[in-house]
Amino acid sequence: MPRCILSLDQGTTSSRAIVFDRHGEQLAVAQSEFPQIYPAPAHVEHDPIAIWSTQLSVAREAIERAGVAARDIAAIGITNQRETTVLWERATGRPVANAIVWQSRVSSPICDQLKLDGCEDMFRAKTGLVVDAYFSGTKIKHLLDTVPGLRRRAENGEILFGTIDSFLIWRLTGGRVHATDYSNASRTLIFNIHTLDWDDELLTALGIPRAMLPQVRSSSEIYGEADASLLGAAVPIAGVAGDQQAATFGQACFDAGSAKNTYGTGCFMLLNTGGGAVASKHGLLTTIGWALDGRITYCLEGSVFVAGAAVQWLRDGLGAIRRSADVEALMATAPDTDGVYMVPAFVGLGAPHWDSAARGAILGITRGTTMAHIARAAVESMAYQTCDVLDVMQKDAGLTLSRLKVDGGATVNDQLLQFQADLLGVPVCRPVGAEATARGAAYLAGLAVGVWSGLPELARIWKLEREFQPAMDPAVRKRLYTGWQKAVMRARAWA
Repeated sequence: MPRCILSLDQGTTSSRAIVFDRHGEQLAVAQSEFPQIYPAPAHVEHDPIAIWSTQLSVAREAIERAGVAARDIAAIGITNQRETTVLWERATGRPVANAIVWQSRVSSPICDQLKLDGCEDMFRAKTGLVVDAYFSGTKIKHLLDTVPGLRRRAENGEILFGTIDSFLIWRLTGGRVHATDYSNASRTLIFNIHTLDWDDELLTALGIPRAMLPQVRSSSEIYGEADASLLGAAVPIAGVAGDQQAATFGQACFDAGSAKNTYGTGCFMLLNTGGGAVASKHGLLTTIGWALDGRITYCLEGSVFVAGAAVQWLRDGLGAIRRSADVEALMATAPDTDGVYMVPAFVGLGAPHWDSAARGAILGITRGTTMAHIARAAVESMAYQTCDVLDVMQKDAGLTLSRLKVDGGATVNDQLLQFQADLLGVPVCRPVGAEATARGAAYLAGLAVGVWSGLPELARIWKLEREFQPAMDPAVRKRLYTGWQKAVMRARAWA
């Protein structure tokens, strides 16, 4: 049996590929950043061809670094930035416009009109989502409305829609497969998470032709084969999940009541609610975690738009650090923020506020404020936003978390995780190998081709690297969090 899994992790700012062995150990990793396009304030785009070229390049590089041949790879797993929307020509595979990124607020006017038309409750009931520019459906409508002649071509079946996973599958299979999985479909605002199908009423409300849409399939099954000319052998594509669902799976959160938080460009907390879709009363999202062996697993999710991206802003916007990793050393030069708070609402606020008019703010600045204070405030904003989400998540689910598993690039920062444990008052658990997103995609692919026998074996593979215990005085915790809530109120409804 081929002994490796190739995981393609297509993220918001970079494309990565990781080769895992059957023990879940990383054999090699390759990563490449690609340009971010900002055509207007709060509008974010990607070049789909840049995504494809970097993803293919790092896949080849990772295979070479692992010292294996393509024939040694049992399957490919794909995980991706969710909601980001690509439209391309069926005949040529050529994108008709830049991809509209999940962060982009370009379709906010469409969302405002849907709310005025009284459609919000219908969308919420069918999709588990709020009407917000975050999701794919209004991005599709925006492109169909603004690119000349595109709607007619879409109605004629000439144009396809996909989230990034679909676009990669199409490219890898040479246009033979147009598909997505249930987790990605559940983030589009046009998929009914109860009937498990694209919803005609929602499609009509947004003017989206059904002919554009991919087939929706299990998160763990063989979709097709990557063309042999791309990697050196025809390798089956056997696992697909949106990045946050893949991270939840990679963290072995298989049981109802288990939860993880991913600290990446954004910050995403998911709580497994089992086979039942739990409706939120506090602005969280009800989403599909994965489909496996004919069963759907649902999750509650809190989505924070800007987390690690605040550190990237310190690097790229302010020039305060040379590399993102340098932020930990900079913040260590200040014992605390000296009363400074940063609310990184660069593109509005996500859960639980859902305020597209919020904008970023730095508050509490004095003559004594230094860049170290601002850097610490930027990092601590990730922990504060996580507290906002966890507070309402526990209310919706009717439970109290005993621990939180964490992953993502920012979790290398020990100061962040200690502060997170202090704020939450529960242990924060960092696993061996913090890149749970790629691992989850690999697990899903490996299950489909028999590399792993089932969930019990995968649960045994998960290993704890370090547990951060809460140590903050409750009175201090309350004072700090009250200050954060005041800062958020100042940032809201700004634009």
